[in-house]
Amino acid sequence: MKNSYITALMMMFLSLTACTKLDEKLNGQIDQGNVDIGDVPALLNGAYNSMRAGYQGPYGWWALQEFPTDEAIVPTRGGDWDDNGAWRALHLHRWAADHTRINSVYRDLNGVNYATTNLLRFGPSLQQAAEARFLRAFAQFSILDGWNQVPWRDPGERVTTSPRVRQAPEAIAYIIAELNEVLPNLPTSPVTGATKDAAKMLLMKSYLNKGAFLNRAAPTFDPADMAKVIALADEIIAGGKFSLTPNYFDNFAPANDVLSKENIFTGRNIGGIDAGGLNSMWVAPLHYNQSPSGNNGFCTLSDFYNKFEASDSRRGGAYAGVTDVSGVRVGFLVGQQVNKDGVLIKNRLGENLIFTPDVNIIERDQKRLENAGIRVIKYPIDYKNSSSGFPDNDWVFYRYSDVLLMKAEALLRSGQAALALPLVNQVRTTRGASPWGSVSLDQLLDERGREFFWEGVRRQDLIRFGKFLTPWQEKPSDDPKYLLFPIPANQMANPNYTQNPGY
Repeated sequence: MKNSYITALMMMFLSLTACTKLDEKLNGQIDQGNVDIGDVPALLNGAYNSMRAGYQGPYGWWALQEFPTDEAIVPTRGGDWDDNGAWRALHLHRWAADHTRINSVYRDLNGVNYATTNLLRFGPSLQQAAEARFLRAFAQFSILDGWNQVPWRDPGERVTTSPRVRQAPEAIAYIIAELNEVLPNLPTSPVTGATKDAAKMLLMKSYLNKGAFLNRAAPTFDPADMAKVIALADEIIAGGKFSLTPNYFDNFAPANDVLSKENIFTGRNIGGIDAGGLNSMWVAPLHYNQSPSGNNGFCTLSDFYNKFEASDSRRGGAYAGVTDVSGVRVGFLVGQQVNKDGVLIKNRLGENLIFTPDVNIIERDQKRLENAGIRVIKYPIDYKNSSSGFPDNDWVFYRYSDVLLMKAEALLRSGQAALALPLVNQVRTTRGASPWGSVSLDQLLDERGREFFWEGVRRQDLIRFGKFLTPWQEKPSDDPKYLLFPIPANQMANPNYTQNPGY
């Protein structure tokens, strides 16, 4: 009871308060006298659970990685999905330091930063400490990715003083050093926790993105860093634990803990009992008259959809346990929608519900409000647990296909295109796409878009490939300041922050 109370209290403050307020309240509620060594497993479980607010579902870090890109958009539909322009600002690259979504995500990611650091005060074992430090590095990597500077404290340091802040060069060096230090003490399983392979993948991402973090306007790629990406990939490949899953959508299904052979790091959900906000991944895009009844919001853009070959299984189709239950398909939903018996679904005007490829960031035509935009179902719907709101699908952070494509990218950036090509074709042919005779960086960026659509990596990829500032559908122009998010205005009382340029 004591453990559960402490963990719940921590998570409540982490999710409901900004970092400056949070620290003061937690200092008064949880101190060395409240928690003993026996509470460490509960605190570690709390640290894992703290990942849910920031990462699971379409309203946290995922939103900041997807909606500012060519992969996702939230059109304002009459009076629906206006939210004072917050969603439009993300896609148009027009956000400011008081943007509500940016502020809440920053708070939630720093909640993970706090929870993991706090655990280290209480005498964890080597493995427990390694897991907590991996989760902290994971969150700090996201904070660095988004904001270019990372607040930090030492375990046990007084929280009534402002946290210090690491700028990008120090932050990325720290993350890499942390991961290398904890890697020997991490377990080899399960994939729902911090493991050696998960740490190797985060190291790969750190080396691959380091040059972009240091200079987002003109990323560079040190040959030594690319060699480390390749070596780490080879270690994971040689381990033989992972392979590409024949049915792409099995990686995201309610039973993906059993069906997937390629998931390397996931966030654990227990159907009907305990889960994050993953169910919003299908509620946000679906129409009101579909099953489950959705909010008629999120969709993708036709230019992105058109990057897929007709034979590419990642485009989606019928999926057992979903389509036969409701008529909803997985992947991209375009055209006339039907129920499980093939009966045409109508919209609320009584007209056929036909999802159209074209969509405007502001939809005003009454006849288009409910039909405009291709909808996306990346995670097959868990109808068994839909009433509870706790789906069984584990949230996917890292997959084996990313190991292959990151290695291919490092090889390309090292002038070894001939070695990169078989890795890319291994992914493409498994997905039913035609093999290529050669591969370029531009092609690889498109392939990463197809392989990882709606997985919360697109913004990072576009920045690393130097494409984030280019125009695309419903985003006509840009300003280099949007390569970074602003430090939230409510955090600037900390004198150790320097507001990012242009804000």
